[in-house]
Amino acid sequence: MSLDSSMDKVLERRREVEDRLSDSANMSNSDLAQFSRELSDLRPVCEQIELVRRIEAELADALVMVGEAGDDPDMLEMAQAEADLLKEQLPDAQAALQLLLLPKDKDDSRNAILEVRAGTGGDEAALFAANLFSMYQRFAAKHGWKFEVMEVSETGIGGYKEATATISGQDVFARLKFESGVHRVQRVPETEAGGRIHTSAATVAVLPEAEDVDIQIEESDLRIDLFRASGPGGQSVNTTDSAVRITHLPTGIVVSQQDEKSQHKNRAKAMKILRARIYDAERARVEAERAAERKGQVGSGDRSERIRTYNFPQGRVTDHRINFTLYKLDRVIAGEALDEVVDALVSEDQARRLAEGV
Repeated sequence: MSLDSSMDKVLERRREVEDRLSDSANMSNSDLAQFSRELSDLRPVCEQIELVRRIEAELADALVMVGEAGDDPDMLEMAQAEADLLKEQLPDAQAALQLLLLPKDKDDSRNAILEVRAGTGGDEAALFAANLFSMYQRFAAKHGWKFEVMEVSETGIGGYKEATATISGQDVFARLKFESGVHRVQRVPETEAGGRIHTSAATVAVLPEAEDVDIQIEESDLRIDLFRASGPGGQSVNTTDSAVRITHLPTGIVVSQQDEKSQHKNRAKAMKILRARIYDAERARVEAERAAERKGQVGSGDRSERIRTYNFPQGRVTDHRINFTLYKLDRVIAGEALDEVVDALVSEDQARRLAEGV
């Protein structure tokens, strides 16, 4: 489809949506929310279309003036300068429009569930997992997102065996979805007397938060076990069986929650994570089918894929999927410069999709 046809199609869709919203009194709340969200998404695209068409119209007028300037050198110079400027502006405006016209990931606007788990490397891996969890917490604060810790399993020396959080805000999943995978750290542990560099790893999973309408879970498909919550070292932190373990029998997915003193609150949190994991598993299956038809996507999406290395002696962060290196490790870990890595990943993904016409 040509760029002109795409522009016409978008403008026509905006008119259709506006017509539907003009009769909002006869619309259900869910339809009203859906069409309002679509109109909001269409607005920046339509604004860019109007800019492209304005530049095209002004360029056409300037070229007419060049042709009609005749023997008037001042008029010719002015018209030619105007035409040259507009010729420079048009490709940039068209390129920006093509990015806006790329099909959006339907989950981009969703909130996300973040899961960080210590991998190989013992205590050092757990400390690195805690570093990553804090990095995302600070990154969320920078963007004005809400970061709600759902569960943390500590090691007792400041490390995390695993930690889970819900992150809520604008375009959370769009910005964090490329963070899933194995993150590797190379540094000298504080406990290393000989000054040797150790390599450890932690796994990050970013799941789009699923709503009840997205995933239907039958009660008969669940096995729910109650147990007594325990803290670091195994000591009891509750005298009642308030901790909850839910197993989804069809998929074998298991979720546990014990942070709350209320069994009902733990169950609600566990169901929220379970719903997200089931939704993500289906999303991963669809992505795997698409990936078989593509060759250049940003990463495989495989959670076991090593995606990034944090080298402390060199102050370097390297994302292996796009061969991107940034010598701002301290600022990345602080959540301040993580945007630079994310922006590079998003740009690479956009360039690939533009090249493939996806």
